Amino acid sequence: MKNLDEILHVSRETICALKSYQSLLIEWQAKFNLVSNASLSDAWNRHFLDSVQLYDYIPKTAEKLIDLGSGAGFPGLVISIMAKNRMPYLNVTLVESIKKKTLFLNAVKESLGLDVRIENQRIESLAPEKYDVITSRALSSLSKLLDYAHPFCRKNTLCVFPKGRSYEEELCEAHKKHSFDCEIIDNKISTEGKILLISNIKQHKGEKNAKNFSNSKS
Repeated sequence: MKNLDEILHVSRETICALKSYQSLLIEWQAKFNLVSNASLSDAWNRHFLDSVQLYDYIPKTAEKLIDLGSGAGFPGLVISIMAKNRMPYLNVTLVESIKKKTLFLNAVKESLGLDVRIENQRIESLAPEKYDVITSRALSSLSKLLDYAHPFCRKNTLCVFPKGRSYEEELCEAHKKHSFDCEIIDNKISTEGKILLISNIKQHKGEKNAKNFSNSKS
């Protein structure tokens, strides 16, 4: 088990909140399929720390964050816990279409006293409100993620998307439909993973955009 201090310095209060969240996940997983059973035994690394590291890339000036396809709350609910004392002005919205998962999200919210908005809707049905930061983890291909994200983007919106070993192929495919700037950061938890920091998203049709992205290692 990796130590939180190896990922990001956090308070004892934050660690306790994350541990309580983990206990609730294990309890609810016995009743509902919130995450894959194969990942539950290593949930601390696979889900919690993998989400914790994303907080470091949230601009400190951000006031509104939306997490698309929140599932069991990764990464959006974890980011809300991280921001509770450090960025209390950050308004976090979680979007999840599956009712049983939103029941779990609300249970964690109430248990930990988190100020988050939980939307039990499909992403496509949401009103196109603008956000400073958009997150999403293990939801869909990058191209589809950018389709989802575009209505919520303003000029300086930052998308923080963790991706696996196929990230290069996903970037090439996404560039066929969108133009965007992308910085690629090494994932601190998974040696195969990367974190994509995407901004300046523009959609285009019938035009292939040349592959053009920067590779920055943390």
